[in-house]
Amino acid sequence: MLHPHESPFASAHGKPITDVRSVLGDGIAQLERESVPSAALAAELLLMHVLQRDRAWIYAHPECELDAATREKYSSLIAQRASGVPTQHLTGHQEFWGLDFEVTPDVLIPRPETEHVIEVALARLVAQSEDCAKQELRIADVGTGSGCIAIALAHEWPAARITATDISAAALEVARRNAARLGVAERITFAECSLLDALFHQSPVTSHQSPLFDLIASNPPYIGRREAATLPREVREHEPETALFGGEIGTELYQPLIAQAAALLKPQGHLVLELGYNSAEHVMRALGTPEWTSLSITNDLAGIPRVACAERTAERSSA
Repeated sequence: MLHPHESPFASAHGKPITDVRSVLGDGIAQLERESVPSAALAAELLLMHVLQRDRAWIYAHPECELDAATREKYSSLIAQRASGVPTQHLTGHQEFWGLDFEVTPDVLIPRPETEHVIEVALARLVAQSEDCAKQELRIADVGTGSGCIAIALAHEWPAARITATDISAAALEVARRNAARLGVAERITFAECSLLDALFHQSPVTSHQSPLFDLIASNPPYIGRREAATLPREVREHEPETALFGGEIGTELYQPLIAQAAALLKPQGHLVLELGYNSAEHVMRALGTPEWTSLSITNDLAGIPRVACAERTAERSSA
């Protein structure tokens, strides 16, 4: 990697581009010409991936010459990103809650906004018990995808036992690998099903049956199929439909999920839901029944309602 060869990159004067600074600059320019969002960040991440170096090394060694194979690999990744392939699918990784997650086209790419689900969940749990190392809690993550919510909560609450569900067998395989690599596999049970269906077995859960959970969290599919054409091509063409679309309108899964949570949560257990665009009113209305109390909405950093939270009432139906 330390000697120059003929490069797939070339300057405006036709001179081959072979050093780190020039190759990175050309990659950024190519992505900007294709109006790729966050072009500089994408180009940096792809070069870091190719070189297996961190950002500090790249900027500390701008004159390091790259060999032809390295430049060709980087050029290929830049071309794929310019065509709409997400950066995370090219590198196979995405950071979430300070943890490195494997990402494939079988799972939704973890977003920073979903970290608000973790924040709200932990705030509710800590309000009941400050000793996360000893308090044995039961938690469910519905639509786990890459496993990011379940695994982040497992890291933050060492005594928790977690059930993570997903309708996609391929997604669950990714989640299992992430749980194993991040050291929490022994505390997470994975179940292939829609929402929480697998936990009901053959009959509905009643107040005399278990399991009951202290917390149920979910980032459910909440985009309407009628909105598909408005999505960025990176999302529309490359992320799994089952993780994106919650129905024609987008809010269809909230009501059945809330009903299942009411049956599966302990009294004073918590339900934490990520919200889609303009879904807050629908969700709060669904939570406005005697089964729920202590309703709250948390906005994300852009001021958009992002997380709804409610507490299961202490009194449970004897039906």
